[in-house]
Amino acid sequence: MRLDPFYLIVDSAAWIDRLVPLGVKLVQLRIKDKDDATLRAEIRQARATCARHGCQLIVNDYWRLAIEEGCDFIHLGQEDLATADVRTIRRAGLKLGLSTHDHLELETALFAEPDYVALGPIYPTVLKTMKWAPQGLECIAEWKKRVAPLPLVAIGGLNPERLAGVFGHGADSAAVVTDILRNADPEARTREWLEATAPWR
Repeated sequence: MRLDPFYLIVDSAAWIDRLVPLGVKLVQLRIKDKDDATLRAEIRQARATCARHGCQLIVNDYWRLAIEEGCDFIHLGQEDLATADVRTIRRAGLKLGLSTHDHLELETALFAEPDYVALGPIYPTVLKTMKWAPQGLECIAEWKKRVAPLPLVAIGGLNPERLAGVFGHGADSAAVVTDILRNADPEARTREWLEATAPWR
């Protein structure tokens, strides 16, 4: 399996409507603390937009809703993995991505036989408080040896200027949240990311 090198993560279908038409081919919908009806509507809207633009949609956490809404890709953190029914996810035909932050989490993730593994944070991140120190580029190389041939997604504090190092150390895809969503011009920044990741596409 191959992932697009530009992995956008957003917290609403409205962001997907804004940014996917610019040429984004891989996006994760990561919404926290909403009721099922709202989540279902968001997933439905995001799925329709991604289908129109040939973009792969990955739903974060809500694997039951993803199955019910006919999605084909789910991403789980370690806490969600502990309570998710991976066999049901697989039976429904969904691909699975998993987050990792340390060696124990990597072992847990690989035992679940995911379709890709994410490693973070690579650099300091302002998105959320992390109990893990930044992993750095060398950790990408180490993780890639452990997970190959699975794709490896790098996340945490990334920007276009850091992509050469990230890909040079073995990452297959670079995930981004705040560098785009908190930018004064998210559309322009998205275009910069698309251009910067083009050599690895």
